[in-house]
Amino acid sequence: MIVSPSGLKHIKASITEKVFFGHEPTAELLAILLVYLVQGVLGLARLAISFFLKDELGLSPAEVSALVGVAALPWMIKPLFGFISDGLPIFGYRRRPYLILSGLLGTASWIALATVVHTAWAATIAIALGSLSVAFSDVIVDSLVVERARTESVGDAGSLQSLCWGTSALGGLLTAYFSGSLLEHFSTRTVFGITATFPLLIAFIPWLITEAKVTEKAEWAIVNTQLQQLWKAVSQKSIWLPTAFLFLWQATPTAESAFFFFTTNELHFQPEFLGRVRLVTSVAALVGVWMFQRFLKNVPFRVIFGWSTVISAALGLSTLLLVTHANRALGISDQWFSLGDNLILTVMGQIAFMPVLVLAARLCPPGVEATLFALLMSVVNLAGLVSYETGAILMHWFGITESNFTNLALLVVLTNLSTLLPLPLLGWLPGADAVQPADTTEAMLHPATALELDPGASKHLAQPFLPDLMTELVPHGREPEPSEQ
Repeated sequence: MIVSPSGLKHIKASITEKVFFGHEPTAELLAILLVYLVQGVLGLARLAISFFLKDELGLSPAEVSALVGVAALPWMIKPLFGFISDGLPIFGYRRRPYLILSGLLGTASWIALATVVHTAWAATIAIALGSLSVAFSDVIVDSLVVERARTESVGDAGSLQSLCWGTSALGGLLTAYFSGSLLEHFSTRTVFGITATFPLLIAFIPWLITEAKVTEKAEWAIVNTQLQQLWKAVSQKSIWLPTAFLFLWQATPTAESAFFFFTTNELHFQPEFLGRVRLVTSVAALVGVWMFQRFLKNVPFRVIFGWSTVISAALGLSTLLLVTHANRALGISDQWFSLGDNLILTVMGQIAFMPVLVLAARLCPPGVEATLFALLMSVVNLAGLVSYETGAILMHWFGITESNFTNLALLVVLTNLSTLLPLPLLGWLPGADAVQPADTTEAMLHPATALELDPGASKHLAQPFLPDLMTELVPHGREPEPSEQ
């Protein structure tokens, strides 16, 4: 069938409108979207890393938890990457060279894991470098999106960021199942080798990006102004009090690494099943985002933080049924019980964390939106580090190892109840009069994702039974940028 020129034009217009949200699919836009797609696809190695640390390096749950926290450090200094890119151009370019270096660093780190890494310290360094690669490229590509989003009309606000978020989420969904099924047929190192090819794509696309040369003098003047504005912002009580609450809220201990060992060593869940769970939870997280935007986005911060924390803690205690094998007495297999509860708990966890993204965006004053937002999310990421390290200490104290789960039920109770500790400080959050109008809030939630989330992102709220230890190290989504940027 021959399509007329007018028909082709109509098809192209339809694709531009429905697939690219009205943005012309230029080579530059496709290059930007490829970076986001690769960030989602890197989830292919997430389960492989978990099994590599557990089985091949023989690490204990406490050691794995400590390693995950340390290796996630690059996500806590993302604002620094922004300053480096803005203030230290390479050969006069702020974006292209750093994207190339990020891609090459990412490939090198995965190749190292596939070949020469044989100790815990080497694994920590390699994983941290891979995390650095993704975090730096994330900052660079976010800045490109922010620069281009400024040209959007008011009616199209957030559409470019939404497109980027969708692309990253698509990458995560495409690899969710295969992250487990590949391990049924190949070794973890083979999976690392396959994964190494994807960051290399990022190193080849920067020349498709339009970028004018700049002078270092001009850039340092901009950075100096930003630093002054940033200090003025963070010194305000209305900003640092809510930020302190977010930190305390996310810094309570997590039992994720202990659960990975329990589900694989005690319940004998296979990689293919874990990949199936990842696929289910990826879809469930998107459902949680939709439910928040559809029904809860105008609920006052204090109300939704309070109730979501209480409900999440209560639901998290249902994990005890799996730990004590009570689900079997109810006639429910471990696999079905885990799938069902992961679905419910992930939806709840995503709903519970969405207000963090809205609040962080709300706290950003004009002029330093991107930098302050990255700083606020870095605080949440730092809380994630504290969460993993305190969790590691508790696992050590309770004697939880790769084969001893006697005190796992006690750890579950403690980690879930500890999430209630920040509730007396709800008054640090903005009151009901600070609720964002529906249209503005929606624009903030559409941008760049809700699923990265950075390290520490909904790590203990409605914690799934089958924790994904590498969610923070191999992010599968994006954190939203304030739409005002």
